[in-house]
Amino acid sequence: MRSGYPAYQHVSFDLDGTLVDSRADLAAAVNHVLGELGRAALPAETLQGFVGEGARRLVERALGADAPAALLEDALARFMCRYGQHLLDTTRPYPGVPALLEALDTWGVALSVLTNKPERMSRAILDGLGLGQHFVAVVSGDSLPTRKPDPAGVQHLLSVSGAARDQMLLVGDSAVDVRTARAAGIAFCGVTWGLTPDGMWAEDPERVIDEPADLLHVVAGA
Repeated sequence: MRSGYPAYQHVSFDLDGTLVDSRADLAAAVNHVLGELGRAALPAETLQGFVGEGARRLVERALGADAPAALLEDALARFMCRYGQHLLDTTRPYPGVPALLEALDTWGVALSVLTNKPERMSRAILDGLGLGQHFVAVVSGDSLPTRKPDPAGVQHLLSVSGAARDQMLLVGDSAVDVRTARAAGIAFCGVTWGLTPDGMWAEDPERVIDEPADLLHVVAGA
């Protein structure tokens, strides 16, 4: 599949919707909170479209733009507590992801995670699913003063791996991921199995794959 060195020496992955399917656990936690607040549950598909910009934006969207600030803070605290206790009820790696990470490891490619999910939760999911050992760094929504689509996370990851900017590839499923890669001046590869593919397509991504194994061709420069 490849000859010589891979085209990309550092591959960074979004978490929710790219590495792991967390939609059921996220939706269940949000709807649990809505129930506690006396509100009707929302369809899982609706909540799925709210994922990608961190827990606060997820809860804010679920409550509606007119929700009072005090209610938002209360709901967010409830969500963080509930979801933190149920991170791995149904969340699993997408089929083919573990094998992909193993293959990239054998190629000597530096792997990282760039997500807007809180760091404690991100690491708990990665470690709980046996994926954590593959990554040289995890940059989460609360790791730095800014988060995606701000390019600071990419810059930090580049400093960790020592890769050149043109040797880094960001893999994700959302519009936020496309914007992050463009803001940072690095290559992007979208995935069609994610949580918000419609938003990703709207950003006209440079390349998209349908299966995790397809990423090997991209990284190899094929």
